[in-house]
Formats: sequence, structure tokens, C-alpha cells
Amino acid sequence: MTPQEFFKKDLFAENAGVVLLEVREGYSKAKLEIKPEHLNAGARTQGGAIFTLADLALAAAANSHGTLAFSLSSSITFLRASGPGDTLYAEARERYIGRSTGCYQIDITNQNGDLIATFESSVFRKDQKVPFTL
Repeated sequence: MTPQEFFKKDLFAENAGVVLLEVREGYSKAKLEIKPEHLNAGARTQGGAIFTLADLALAAAANSHGTLAFSLSSSITFLRASGPGDTLYAEARERYIGRSTGCYQIDITNQNGDLIATFESSVFRKDQKVPFTL
């Protein structure tokens, strides 16, 4: 099984339209094409949609070592608005990996490379293997 097949089981992200593009050890990249269903009342991308994109990128990077990992805490800072027709990309990079924890930085950019948001998260690794290989 590939990481992309495994993470299609994340039905919330899948139903939101998040697509996992790339996974390497300690790194992943995902995208979300912004459609009307992703907008808030002000016609801008809803924060939860951006968080979901970043969270899936986090999950892929954190699980890339072959051990099941879950978020302990996450923080997002919104820097720019985005809206209909934008394509957002989340790139997750591992900053620290310990025996049972890890720390990740995820940058969310638009199709022009503009930084839309930053997302930081720490994870806990369970003593359980993931059913995919890189």
C-alpha cells in the first residue's frame, strides 16, 4: 500500500478534496483546490479547510517513518486570505524526531508561492506500524 492509498482512508480530508502529492521520510506535500464549499461567509477560504490541508500533510510526514503517529498539539497562524480559484499547497517538514515524539512545521502557500499560513505541530508515535512503505 502507498501512503496516498492509506491516507484516502482519512475521509474528512478526502471529502474536503485534499490530495496527497508527495511523501518522503520526514516530509510531505498536499494540495487543495479552493471551491465554493471551502469558503466562509466573507467569501474567503474557511480556516478549517486550511487547517485540514495542513493536518493531512502533517500526518503523512509524521507517519513516514513507518510508525503510527498522532498529533499532540497544533497551532496555525493565518497570514493572507485566499479564495475561490486558488490552489493551496501544504509542505510539512520534520524539525525534530525523538523516540516517541516529533515536531513539524507546515507552510501553506498558494499557486503563486505566497505564504498563506504557518502550522506547527507535535506528535506522539505509538508502538504500531503503519500499513504502507515509502
